[in-house]
Amino acid sequence: MTNTLYLPELREMLAENNVAELEEFCSALHPARTAEFMEGLTAQEAWAVLRHAEMGLRVEIFGFFEEEKQIELIETIDREEIARFIGEMPPDDRVDLLAKVEPEIVAKLMPLIPAAERRDIMRLSAYPEGTAGAEMTTEFARLSEGLAVDQAIEEVRRQAEEMETIYYLYVVDRDDHLRGLISFRQLLVSKSSALVDELMERDIVSVNVGDDREDVADKVERYNLLAIPVVDDEYRLVGIITHDDVIDLIREEATEDAHRMGGLAPIAEDILQAPFLTVWRKRAVWLSVLFVAELFTFTALAHFEDAISTVVALSLFVPLCISTGGNSGSQAATLITRALALGQVTTRDWYRVLGHELLMGLALGLTLGAVAFVRAALTPESVLGTANGWMLAVVISQAVAAICLWGTLVGSMLPLLFKRLGIDPGYASSPFVATFVDVTGIVIYFSIAHVYLNV
Repeated sequence: MTNTLYLPELREMLAENNVAELEEFCSALHPARTAEFMEGLTAQEAWAVLRHAEMGLRVEIFGFFEEEKQIELIETIDREEIARFIGEMPPDDRVDLLAKVEPEIVAKLMPLIPAAERRDIMRLSAYPEGTAGAEMTTEFARLSEGLAVDQAIEEVRRQAEEMETIYYLYVVDRDDHLRGLISFRQLLVSKSSALVDELMERDIVSVNVGDDREDVADKVERYNLLAIPVVDDEYRLVGIITHDDVIDLIREEATEDAHRMGGLAPIAEDILQAPFLTVWRKRAVWLSVLFVAELFTFTALAHFEDAISTVVALSLFVPLCISTGGNSGSQAATLITRALALGQVTTRDWYRVLGHELLMGLALGLTLGAVAFVRAALTPESVLGTANGWMLAVVISQAVAAICLWGTLVGSMLPLLFKRLGIDPGYASSPFVATFVDVTGIVIYFSIAHVYLNV
């Protein structure tokens, strides 16, 4: 919901060109609050307000705008002015934003962006989406080997204005190979004559530019880091990924996993603001695939038509049996997919997972089978046909137990199989597992009925 508290005052200040009050508005509050109070302004009005903030503050406030407004500003504001502004943005943020701007507009902006920043944008844009290289920033504090503490502090002061963070200071050799790490706090409490080489940590946690961003997030979380260095294949330091970027990564990955587990392609935009056709397409594709797969349920039921006509009660328990398999399979798939995401299990642990879920599936199956036996034993004689009521109860209870076990095993193994094949385990989720177990569950159900009831 748009915050309209300051809109009349802001528009009045703009109309009167009240420079002093506009400057105070931009600087008085946290940048996030300032951006919030500007939500109702048009892109032109918002930029007119931002012009009254110093460049560093302007970039901060801009970073809290909704993505749609950021893109609109990039596409509508004077080319030369916005190009200078882009040059001041954090490297990773501007690359991500330009990737969402119309290509023809980017082509017009690039020659206007300062040369050094333009080269940086082109370098970062070359890394594949979803890798550490695509997520890193190239603005970080670096120190040369052999510096004394007082020299290092002076060097940090010189670099500080351009850096995204100076908490971690990275020590490199002449060829930019990463040699060590020291915190700025450690510099401040050390003797000025001490050498950085003697104080720095040499056992450094780092990631390669080609590493998947999920691996980056896992390392930052595991080692509780504020930032993690990114190195190339020759161990040259090329950038860092900060904790705030990792938070964004985790949120994006969690959103993608949630969408896949719901049986649809990931949707990056706000669900109510995304183009209708885009949302329709991403939902319809998977629903169509699952619908076609569910048609095999009809084929399976048609195959057992004689059994259903002989014992009508069998058809009454079909929804109960197949929903049991779908529910148990979805439950297992959710648990294993999440365990994979958290690094609690890997594909090499498949035999441990299989053993655990085999026992769990048996226990759950026996529990649900007992409940099913009681309910089936109460089936009215009018729908039993030629079947014995107690024998039907045995069939239903064993079918429920067997399908529950089968669903649990399928749900636990499919995410591991998908991971091994390089497919996102999120796809082995509720709809996929439920559809597969529905079809196979019918075969299990009527096979057991055939053995006991000879139908």
